[in-house]
Amino acid sequence: MSPLPPLPPLSPASPSGSPPSPSLTAPRPACARAAARPVSRRAARPVRLALCLAPLLLAACWAAAGRPVLDEGVRRLVAADPWWLLAGAGFTCLTWVAASCARQGALPDPLPPGLLLASQFAAGATNHVAPGGLGAHAVTLRFLRGRGVPLERATASIGLYSLARSSAKTLVLLAFLAASPDRRRLRDLVPDGRLLLPLAAVAAGAVTVAGVLLTVVRPLRRPVAGLLRSALADARVVHRRPRRVLALWGGAVAMPLVQAGALACVGASLGLGLPWQQVVLAHLAAGTAVGAVPAPGGLAVDAALVWTLVAFGSSATAATATVIGYRVLLDWLPLVPGAVVLSALIRARVL
Repeated sequence: MSPLPPLPPLSPASPSGSPPSPSLTAPRPACARAAARPVSRRAARPVRLALCLAPLLLAACWAAAGRPVLDEGVRRLVAADPWWLLAGAGFTCLTWVAASCARQGALPDPLPPGLLLASQFAAGATNHVAPGGLGAHAVTLRFLRGRGVPLERATASIGLYSLARSSAKTLVLLAFLAASPDRRRLRDLVPDGRLLLPLAAVAAGAVTVAGVLLTVVRPLRRPVAGLLRSALADARVVHRRPRRVLALWGGAVAMPLVQAGALACVGASLGLGLPWQQVVLAHLAAGTAVGAVPAPGGLAVDAALVWTLVAFGSSATAATATVIGYRVLLDWLPLVPGAVVLSALIRARVL
């Protein structure tokens, strides 16, 4: 009599005593995984569509909220000298080129020039929503992450870019102050000690709070220390390459100069009546003094710019019209195209 064949091994029973579900013991078939993939893609389409339309909706809301300012600036620009406005538009386009050069110079990794320029053009549209240039930094961070740059290196490049830009603007301002005889007129704009003392106290308090947080909160030490190490390492690598140094500091120096050139062209088209040296000095002084004030759209800089132009001898009406026209040319007219480019970059998964 032949022996009986061995029985197949029993599968472990579930805690309730019922046989286990086939989905827990057998792998999912390929057809089921393929069917789940289109479902996930269909679920992600509304999210991507909302991200693509968000810049356009924000641009439309911001334009509707500031319609009186926009209408006044456009009305004055229509009546201005078109050739000077065309020159101002050329300087405006150079601001994005200078920003792209500085962004590339702050990072050792090579970036595609066309996409980098498009990202900087689109980043200008986000500065009307987020104060202090945070919108442009956020767009640049997403762009760098999409190009495969690690988070620490991308964040460190943004910090190096900001430091180089502020340092270059201060150096250019000091050079203009040393060479211009009109520096005496700026003394009336310098705040007295009663205002400087609270500002110094606020700055010292912010530094103290940051130091206490880094000392007490241990989870903050590792990311901050890693960020500082990455920033110092990338700064050393960048400054060992002449092309990166030229791109970083050349772009940082060129940015305030081309912006001041756009302001001078708008002033010439509207009959401001000030020489270009005074206009450039007024732009540098106003931007350096209140450039760190967290106000969206450069509102604090615009107020200080009008005040500085009046101090140089311009009338309040002409100074206000010049600043409005400058803001329309530099920010408002590229707002909708920038939002369109931002949506296109999101849709193409560049951001």
